[in-house]
Amino acid sequence: MMFGEGAARLAGFAGAVLGWSPDAFWAATPAELGAVVAALTGETASPPDGATIARLREAFPDG
Repeated sequence: MMFGEGAARLAGFAGAVLGWSPDAFWAATPAELGAVVAALTGETASPPDGATIARLREAFPDG
């Protein structure tokens, strides 16, 4: 799954299930979103590690 596809899926989940606005979703950290998902599902969700974040920053620079 590509980053954009994953982000869109998570944003849709956050809006539909959590009632988050787009601003709330994009302001949340991966750890915060993971904690909420874990609380709802009873499963643990791990935020991306530093190497993954570095690869994402390189692949999707903010300009």
